Amino acid sequence: MSLKNMMEARFPEQTMEDWKQNAEKTLKGKSVESLSKTTYENIKLKPLYSKEDVESRILSQYPGEGDFRRGSNAGGYLSEEWKVAQKISALTTDELSEKLLAATEKGQTALSFHPDQLEDLKEISQKVGGLYKNHPFCVEAYHNQKLLIEELAKLEDSEKISGYIACDPLAIAAAAKLNDRSIDEAYDQWIDTISLAAEKIPKLKTIMADSAVYHNGGANAVQELAFAVASGVNHLQYFLDKGRNLEDILSKMVFKFSIGSNFFMEIAKLRAARVLWSKVADAYGASEDSKKMVISAETSFFSKSAYDPYVNMLRAGNEAFAAVLGGVQYLHVSPYNEPEANSDSLLGDRIARNTQLILKEEVHLLKVSDPAGGSWYVEHLTNELTEKAWALFLEIEDREGMAEALKSGWVQEQISQVLEKRKQDIETRKQSIIGTNIYANLDDKPLQAKIKTVPKNSGGIQPIPQIRLSESYESLRRASENLSRRGISPKAGLICLGPLKDHKARADFITGFLAPGAIRAVKSESVEDPETAAAFIKESNCRHYFICGSNEQYDSMALPIIKYVKEAFPDTELFLAGLPENSKKSEYTEAGVKGFVHIKSNCYETLLGLLKELEVASNGQ
Repeated sequence: MSLKNMMEARFPEQTMEDWKQNAEKTLKGKSVESLSKTTYENIKLKPLYSKEDVESRILSQYPGEGDFRRGSNAGGYLSEEWKVAQKISALTTDELSEKLLAATEKGQTALSFHPDQLEDLKEISQKVGGLYKNHPFCVEAYHNQKLLIEELAKLEDSEKISGYIACDPLAIAAAAKLNDRSIDEAYDQWIDTISLAAEKIPKLKTIMADSAVYHNGGANAVQELAFAVASGVNHLQYFLDKGRNLEDILSKMVFKFSIGSNFFMEIAKLRAARVLWSKVADAYGASEDSKKMVISAETSFFSKSAYDPYVNMLRAGNEAFAAVLGGVQYLHVSPYNEPEANSDSLLGDRIARNTQLILKEEVHLLKVSDPAGGSWYVEHLTNELTEKAWALFLEIEDREGMAEALKSGWVQEQISQVLEKRKQDIETRKQSIIGTNIYANLDDKPLQAKIKTVPKNSGGIQPIPQIRLSESYESLRRASENLSRRGISPKAGLICLGPLKDHKARADFITGFLAPGAIRAVKSESVEDPETAAAFIKESNCRHYFICGSNEQYDSMALPIIKYVKEAFPDTELFLAGLPENSKKSEYTEAGVKGFVHIKSNCYETLLGLLKELEVASNGQ
């Protein structure tokens, strides 16, 4: 073919129907619709998106324009980099000063720390040295906001201080940290702090709408967005009612989001947040520049695990990548050992900080303006989240706003419903937590996770527990470890019928099914008759046994083995790997099978039952 012909050659145009037909050939008879799934946000995800799935006017927007879904600045990170804001833990101002200096020398670009950990804030203005002149603050202050701002206001050049030292009374109440104050009292005390900062430190933002407390309680992306916007409106209306200027209030606001593990959903969440807030600000009559949202993000606490903890590095990296593509201004990446009671470690902090530096310098995310823009999938998700979150926000407003919705317990109930669905999915392993409910390593050494106390009501508000999704399985591992410390081996026997090729698939499945509870599988050799099975049971001395084999072997061998074993070992509990037809279930049950373990079984409840039986049996010895 000549060069001219090659240049003029065109691929034949393919329709959506063409794609479906070819896909279904690969799926061997299954429909393309079988690839669709519904998210916790009640959004149906399709296997393919096209330009018909988004509005053309959205694709015509540029960064820094329209509803700011594509970012607040035209140049994206080319014009203003996101700030590396790793939170530093310190007990004294001397320790904080040393750590801040070391961190900024190694790539940190914002002064971020936990002020409520500090024993004394009186010398902090001297201890931060000249760092505040070149680095903005990135601080969430539950109780010490006023004191911290008072100390920094004493600096002669306090007007050079930038960034944010902010809090959200609603989030503080939801996290049970109001210290016996009511929400109204917290707001009334807050306004003096805001006024002082506005006078002495004019560049500092002090008002936060914090959705992390809802995320770490199990909320979905729609709820996080609606609650964040509703909190922002609650703050805004409070200060307007106190006679404050609209533009001044908006200039002091920052929004905080936790970034979860659903990569594209999290990108769309941040884009939708900007759309929603620009819509709110527009309704209040704000100027174009005041409609922009400043976003501070952190990787999710909710998604981290105590077992197989190095996987937390991958989770945090994925979440940080999504945050940057979503267009944040400040970012904290949690260290892999965050669940520990003492999570301060040089290795964890270094890797967390370097995750951001890799995204900046090696992934080159600073050099592209809105890399997610134009993706039909991301744009569609952004639209879906925006519409659903706006509808939920309006419902909150009908309930007299976010403060009243929290006081009534309605917000907590909405989150609880989603959390229960999430728990059900991990218990049945419909959703995976690598190293915890799937691919669990029995010899793994876990992080020493924090011991949680039940939070008390704060300011008349039912608290939202801050949890990790993996905690239920971690409790199984601890129960198993307790048995081991008492000399009781958590194990279960696998009666493997016939040759390896016939029983291997189900034997491997049961081995993996037992591992999240740290129950070790003890496999038999190939069993061909009841006597061999009985000899294995006598040798292995387990309480629970799982029969593993093919359907054909179950039909020909299982029943005689089950009856023989139950007669010889009446205290032995027998389970069958797989789910037989209904007509055969009763035969197995009558012969002595206690239950059937298969891919749809509730892994958590099954393992909990096994461990409890081992505990009871040991107490009876």
